[in-house]
Amino acid sequence: MFYYLLKYVLLGPLLRLFFRPRIEGLEHIPATGAAIVAGNHLSFSDHFLMPAMLKRRITFLAKKEYFTGPGIKGRLTAAFFRSAGQIPVDRTGKEAGQAAIREGLGVLRKGELLGIYPEGTRSHDGRLYKGKVGVAVMALKAQVPVIPCAMIGTFEAQPPGKVIPNIHPVTIRFGKPLDFSRYAGMENEKAILRAVTDEIMYAILSLSEQEYVDQYAAVAKAEEAEAKAEKERKFPRMPIS
Repeated sequence: MFYYLLKYVLLGPLLRLFFRPRIEGLEHIPATGAAIVAGNHLSFSDHFLMPAMLKRRITFLAKKEYFTGPGIKGRLTAAFFRSAGQIPVDRTGKEAGQAAIREGLGVLRKGELLGIYPEGTRSHDGRLYKGKVGVAVMALKAQVPVIPCAMIGTFEAQPPGKVIPNIHPVTIRFGKPLDFSRYAGMENEKAILRAVTDEIMYAILSLSEQEYVDQYAAVAKAEEAEAKAEKERKFPRMPIS
């Protein structure tokens, strides 16, 4: 109930006012039945914009940190994500990927829409990064289509670290469903999973027209952070007297 209250009364109208979203390819979202919507991830606002624009309910796998934050802000954030029907996923440890897949398959078995960001984390620089194969595992195991989605303009509207969004137009573009039934029963073959994931990422890239980086986003973030720390060690800032 709270999901629809957010969508149609509390949050949806505000999102339409601030971001003025333009929707393309909405006809590619099936009216019924299970499907995966796989998109790029540029901004915190992506979590709310796409669900607000779809007629059907969509469930996202959200990082566990959204549900465990400290203080009043943390409790409010956790309550919001739970009320919106989002599922917490622990992204640490050896079993993290398997846990996410189990939760995702549970959503698909109910005949619902599952939203996923194959990059695994937000892009820190607006580029599109290599996808993780979990989306391929779920698509093959559940035997469901994958609808590619591109969020365009959300990085400019709310880049990483910005709490209050800029007023900026946004486009949400859906592509034709991708059918991977030809790979049925091959969800344990690494080469197949990589090929399926790359096909999904290429479809997202074609829609978003981003620059592509053949590297996992988390690795790129870590390397940039290390390079920045190394620079600080070599050239520390002098205190202003």
